[in-house]
Amino acid sequence: MLQIQSQNLVTDNVEVVEGEVAVISCRVKNNDDSVIQLLNPNRQTIYFRDVRPLKDARFQLVNFSDNELRVCLSNVSLSDEGRYVCQLYTDPPQEAYADITVLIPPGNPIIESREGQVIEGNETEMTCTAMGSKPAATIRWMKGDKELQGISKVEETYDHMFTVTSQLRFIVTKEDDGVPVVCIVDHPAVKDFQALTYLVVHYKPEVKIIVEFPDGLPREGQNMELSCQAKGKPHPQQISWVKVDDDLPSHALITGTDLYIENLNKTYNGTYRCFAANSVGESYDDYILYVYDAPTTTPIPTTATTTIPTTTISLPEATADSRAGEGAPRAVDHAVIGGVVAVVVFAMLCLLIILGRYFARHKGTYFTHEAKGADDAADADTAIINAEGGHNNSDEKKEYYI
Repeated sequence: MLQIQSQNLVTDNVEVVEGEVAVISCRVKNNDDSVIQLLNPNRQTIYFRDVRPLKDARFQLVNFSDNELRVCLSNVSLSDEGRYVCQLYTDPPQEAYADITVLIPPGNPIIESREGQVIEGNETEMTCTAMGSKPAATIRWMKGDKELQGISKVEETYDHMFTVTSQLRFIVTKEDDGVPVVCIVDHPAVKDFQALTYLVVHYKPEVKIIVEFPDGLPREGQNMELSCQAKGKPHPQQISWVKVDDDLPSHALITGTDLYIENLNKTYNGTYRCFAANSVGESYDDYILYVYDAPTTTPIPTTATTTIPTTTISLPEATADSRAGEGAPRAVDHAVIGGVVAVVVFAMLCLLIILGRYFARHKGTYFTHEAKGADDAADADTAIINAEGGHNNSDEKKEYYI
């Protein structure tokens, strides 16, 4: 508070809210028993020492002594505002001045919006008004936890009161839906004075296609169900399915937001699109279907006499969702399967060659010594004689066995 001093007499300025109590204190330093009195802005005596000549019962004596005259004024009104005089009867008389300022709080702030519902991406305009204050109030804006800057205009009324209007403009997004916007009024007569409203933002649907089944790659002969999930404000009321650049398969069934396709085959390959619409606009999502071959099993070759060890090779499968943007579908590599079969056949041929070479190396040889010309001998004795003498000149006969 600004302190106004005279020679030996001091007092203080006073700010008081309308309807409350103001206290005026006239204090004397080193008083020599001089008389103290209090005058109103019209120079009428309110108190002379401890006597009240003025017939206004709102003034009451709080304290009187040689060093102080303290008076309170209850139920202060705007008409009580002005300069009050503390007077000390010395030679010459001394005076000190206490200015009473009456504060008048504004009425309840009012928020108005140009439109009740705002479409995403558009600009909205809000106005906050604080009327009938003294002095003029100041207005601040908060959107969520972020402070925004408005444009304020101050108008003074005929009774020296003030009306303040603040205008706020900003672009809304769908994330602003349900966010509070607060108009905060700052004034010395009040604290935490504010008005609040909530943003209502309408936006186009957000669409996403979910594969309910199958869990893996879609294959021939299987059934498929696609679910179209859409959210927006207002909630989408219209959801439809189409196949891009073609008709939906004859086996396709639409139930609510779901598309059901029976007995998949490769003729169903293509892009399936789900549309969702509300009063704001329309959106869609795509799913690219590629039907793979039905799963097959390869038999393991065996022989009656030889067991060939086999190796099982696991072929990685692609992920089930063939959504747009994830590249062309990856077919099973049949070359790998053919390679496995070729290795097995080659191993069997090698085994047969090894067995043939083994049996060829284990052949038998023996000699018979028959009497050469024994068939021509006249009798048995001659045959024996010819046989004994003909061993060295006899031919070798060979026999083979397997």
